Amino acid sequence: MSNTETHPAEVRCGAGEEGAPAAGVEILTARDVPLGGPRAMTVRRTLPQRARTLIGAWCFADHYGPDEVSRSGGMDVAPHPHIGLQTVSWLFSGEIEHRDSVGSHALVRPGEVNLMTGGHGISHSEVSTPDTTVLHGVQLWVALPSEHRDTAPAFQHHVPAPVALDGGEARVFLGSLAGDTSPVGTFTPLLGAEVTLAPGATVTLDVDPGFEHGVLVDSGDVRLDGTVVRPAELAYAAPGRRTLALTNAASGAARLVVLGGPPFPEEIVMWWNFVGRTHDEIAAARADWENEAERFGRVEGYPGDRLPAPALPNATLSPRRNPRP
Repeated sequence: MSNTETHPAEVRCGAGEEGAPAAGVEILTARDVPLGGPRAMTVRRTLPQRARTLIGAWCFADHYGPDEVSRSGGMDVAPHPHIGLQTVSWLFSGEIEHRDSVGSHALVRPGEVNLMTGGHGISHSEVSTPDTTVLHGVQLWVALPSEHRDTAPAFQHHVPAPVALDGGEARVFLGSLAGDTSPVGTFTPLLGAEVTLAPGATVTLDVDPGFEHGVLVDSGDVRLDGTVVRPAELAYAAPGRRTLALTNAASGAARLVVLGGPPFPEEIVMWWNFVGRTHDEIAAARADWENEAERFGRVEGYPGDRLPAPALPNATLSPRRNPRP
């Protein structure tokens, strides 16, 4: 998904600290961001923000829906570029048609993960299908480490099998959890999973103590280690935990997405749809997109123009660092 803000901020994201002891749960609230257009979908963005800019290598999290397409017009994001990252698409309902400049033409469906590697440069489009009545899901980005950020663009698709939990169910789309491991390749250790909880259930998940974790609640009255996490909120748990205790105190089922990874050891600069290391690198990528450079290729089959790049900011913002756990 594109970051379609008209005036996207440039964000310098600092490295976290490895080996820190477990601390309390931090709650990150979302801000509403319209995707653009006369009947714009609105997404709820929890990463990046001032309180926290990364969870592991996860650097961007949009949560949207349930959105009635008859009212919003659905999703129609024209071809746009990416560098230095991987995009992770995960749906709860609806269907999105994906086309990219490496020739991929695929559908994003509920319970199926699509991962696209931007690397040196890729472009893609995303359009909800005509049969979609309710669109609901998350769009996530992963920052690539320096040694891999110029890797060749690529696309992967995987359908994780549901894993039964005592009081719930998990679908592991990246990394390992609850005895299941995703075959989808990433460039840093990561965890990504959808977890559903039965009414009144508590599920305790064994996790890597070297990871920091995020719990994004979609629905239900969820508690993470006793801390209330409301729908659309993202709870942050520092490294040091060997388990995550998730409780659904609601009378209906709860659904959430668990993210994780070791603290990212590099400072990155995010602007629009680019993840780089310097302002000059971002400016060069923007110029390449505007000049239709070969690095971004072409998206075939989209019935319209590609997205123009916004204007660059007049000044580089000061570095933002994650607070110490």
